[in-house]
Amino acid sequence: MVKITDADKALSGIKDGSMVAISGFNATTMPEYLIVKLYDLYRNTGHPNNLFIISDTLPAANNRGLDLVAKGMYADGDFNFIRGFMLPFLGQSPWLQRLALENKVAAYTWPIGVSVHWFRSKALGLPAITKVGLGTFLDPRQDGVYLNELARERRECSVRLTEINGEDYLVYDCPKPSVALIRGSVADELGNLSMEDEAIYGTVLAITQATKAMPNPGTVIAQVMYVTKAGAIRPKSVHVPGPLIDYVVEAPLEYHVQSASIKYDPRVCGRVTPSNVCIQQDGKLDPEKVIARRVTVELVNLMGRLGRLLIVNLGIGIPSTVARIISEEGLSDLIFTTVESGPWGGVALNGDDFGVAIAPFAVLPMPDQFTIYEGGAIHATSLGFM
Repeated sequence: MVKITDADKALSGIKDGSMVAISGFNATTMPEYLIVKLYDLYRNTGHPNNLFIISDTLPAANNRGLDLVAKGMYADGDFNFIRGFMLPFLGQSPWLQRLALENKVAAYTWPIGVSVHWFRSKALGLPAITKVGLGTFLDPRQDGVYLNELARERRECSVRLTEINGEDYLVYDCPKPSVALIRGSVADELGNLSMEDEAIYGTVLAITQATKAMPNPGTVIAQVMYVTKAGAIRPKSVHVPGPLIDYVVEAPLEYHVQSASIKYDPRVCGRVTPSNVCIQQDGKLDPEKVIARRVTVELVNLMGRLGRLLIVNLGIGIPSTVARIISEEGLSDLIFTTVESGPWGGVALNGDDFGVAIAPFAVLPMPDQFTIYEGGAIHATSLGFM
């Protein structure tokens, strides 16, 4: 039966050397309290140590989550807490970037879509098999998924080339998680987990499935804001069934924000859906806005050529600003914007809040969102590059 307990008791059973899966798209769905308390436990006792972290995206923001942990590792001069990580994105975490660049831990990366599908595949006992990454730096014929020399030496995560029906594919794999740290909004006394006040679903269920899969089912620990009575959550609002969760920990609200700069906004989680999304503008026509407007013009032209409404994916950086231009110009009923974290429609946010949208009309789990992308069901994309 699920145990409603405190963080120290829930985390104390994690063994040295564990493969720990942590949910998180920046601060969104990041179990920040569990991350902080796990590192506190190590600092106080020396255990658990030598952990390997794997995530769907990045359970960190600047000075939060794993970024704060990495900062603490440098402050202490102690790099035994984490032996390595596979993180698809490091852009919002300067201290994790430093760990990778200075070869302090083994650092690996996969595309986000590959990572979220890998969790589902691992729940079936399979690696992730895809064409994504062919011909890029991730291809084993080039650099592979290794971000530094430690990763190249150890190869705990890997990519290899295979052929299926005469076509090339890449096979991504990593050891199965033995522990999962996930997050939801509310759990009942049976452990049934709701995500009704989260900005996205992320990959929380798939991470749970991968961790609980046979032959060696692991431990799932969930962070929530509140615990309610058994049966108080509507069945169709349960995102992760209680029998799949071992421990539930209530977190202080300061460790349970919807995104890096939003503690709680009912428009983000769909509690309130305003008819008009109004975000205060500074009025400046800076280079980023000029580029975003140009992208919008190209989308309108594409809509004319195709003679249909558009479904568009917006990436991080300037592209996420396109959603705001589309809203300002009254095009939201003609061009439907999506973000890889799951939102459809609304106004996508950027910077440390990327992955969140104000007033989306739908939100999908990330594996389903990437299935739509990889299947080509969208008509256009606008991506940001460093």
